[in-house]
Amino acid sequence: MSTRDHLGSCHCGAVRFACAIDWSRGTSRCNCSVCAKSRFWKAVTPSAVFRLLSGEEALAQYRFGRGEIVHHFCRHCGVKPFGTGAHPALGGPFHAVNVACLDDLDPEALAALPVTFEDGRHDRWDVAPGVTRHL
Repeated sequence: MSTRDHLGSCHCGAVRFACAIDWSRGTSRCNCSVCAKSRFWKAVTPSAVFRLLSGEEALAQYRFGRGEIVHHFCRHCGVKPFGTGAHPALGGPFHAVNVACLDDLDPEALAALPVTFEDGRHDRWDVAPGVTRHL
């Protein structure tokens, strides 16, 4: 599976989006406090290939720590369909899409996606934490 267009949504469907994801970049899970508590599984994609189709008014934002990442949540169902930020190593402005919110991937496709673990708790994005089974 290489670059492919996808549709996604929050649980209640108030927030809907479309994006292109280059699956050769893989997916990741991190152990920072917010990702670990919410089990956020992300695929990072350039903001230029992300489109919010509906639900802007339904989105709430949350920032913590240095506040560099904006976590976007549906005000109605509480699901986080994506986060946003900007970082040169990620190509500038990006969307971190919640893989679990993609509506067009079946369980077999999800299970086949490569996952990299990141030690976000210690700002070591290039190293996996010692324990990952809970992520």
